[in-house]
Amino acid sequence: MAYIVSHLPEYPNEHVLAGPKTFADAGIYKLNEEMALVETLDFFTPVVNNPYDYGQIAAANALSDVYAMGGKPLTAMNILCYPVKSLERDVLVEILKGGADKVNEAGATIVGGHTLQDSEIKYGLSVTGIVHPNRIVTNAGARPGDLLVLTKPLGTGTVISAIKSNKALEEHIVLITQSMVTLNRVASETMLEVGVNACTDITGFGLLGHGYEVAEASKVTLAFFAERIPVFDGCERYIKMGLIPGVSKLSKKYLKDAIRIKSGVREERIDILFDAQTSGGLLISVSKKKVDTLCARLKGKGVDVACIVGEVRKREDASIIVEP
Repeated sequence: MAYIVSHLPEYPNEHVLAGPKTFADAGIYKLNEEMALVETLDFFTPVVNNPYDYGQIAAANALSDVYAMGGKPLTAMNILCYPVKSLERDVLVEILKGGADKVNEAGATIVGGHTLQDSEIKYGLSVTGIVHPNRIVTNAGARPGDLLVLTKPLGTGTVISAIKSNKALEEHIVLITQSMVTLNRVASETMLEVGVNACTDITGFGLLGHGYEVAEASKVTLAFFAERIPVFDGCERYIKMGLIPGVSKLSKKYLKDAIRIKSGVREERIDILFDAQTSGGLLISVSKKKVDTLCARLKGKGVDVACIVGEVRKREDASIIVEP
């Protein structure tokens, strides 16, 4: 994708404050001195078997990009592809109901959408939010000396692979579903209250893939402490069974020259750090003097995970360093 984006024409616009060239989580368009639009979209094939949960997860995932940039979602539009002849209408109702309920929970409103006949179900949202131009949080502001805080465990991609192979235990499905349907709203609002330097949400490129984007945009090196990173139960079990998402393997191959992995880091842990997340948490870069306040407030507001998982360093010979 980086190669494709780099070869697209540029049409400079002074109102565009964030866009594809910086691998921002969402586009930002400045309307005036007090308001900017935050625009994003995301959709994907089913990740769980329950259609209502799938709808919730897809909506939470799409909304997450707005939260990652410090925005407030306002409106959303459904994107739905489905096999017209073979899919029961009640399944579609449940998917759309799940999405609508999650958008309503976010304080936003669905104002329409578009459907398309396809051989496989695909669902997601196009989301528009707002943010003050001076309060935008991007992936380009990480500073040497910052600490890195993660707000959800890793491993959804591996468990989803196990679900698709009919090898996932119900207890593990319940764990990741609860996490994936949880909005990043509280985490976003809290980081704005505290004041942080950078943020991204962890989705398809995994922790190391999205961490790489932060490192490149901020011109720093991110160091992750592998064993401090929270992981869902069952993930290493499924990895040992070979249930690794294809996207995770591609990210690992693409980033091999940009990442330095120190001795002592277990191979299963490396695979988890590349795990392609769905509706993952926020990775927040925050100054050392504020990190305790941030973690305490996150936990006080019900965010189950608020872990220091790494630090930001001056630019070294690699974008990402992984330590035991």
